[in-house]
Amino acid sequence: MERIEGLVGSTAAGVWRGGCCAAVTVTLLAVGMMLLASGGGLDAAQPTEAAQDGFVPMGDIPPEDQLPAAPLLVAAYAVVWAIAIGYLWTIWRRLGSVERELAEVARRVGGREP
Repeated sequence: MERIEGLVGSTAAGVWRGGCCAAVTVTLLAVGMMLLASGGGLDAAQPTEAAQDGFVPMGDIPPEDQLPAAPLLVAAYAVVWAIAIGYLWTIWRRLGSVERELAEVARRVGGREP
């Protein structure tokens, strides 16, 4: 029984380390998201004279003042896919670790039965 308790203890320690790491990751992501939402301490660009006068049709705005949407959309999708793939990779690693530990427990318990 001591051997099984030792395995359970090491598994619990591994889960705690993973949980602590996950908590730190989630905290850092939350802080980063809040910084991005608040502007990250960067000063907003001052509006141009034309913007202060009222509505300006898109055709009248110089090209250097226009913000293209395509690069921002591609960047947003790239970030979301990178986060999703990273998350799935961590799940895959943790699942492999759990399967190895279960195989070890099954091997040890199987050796003890008459």
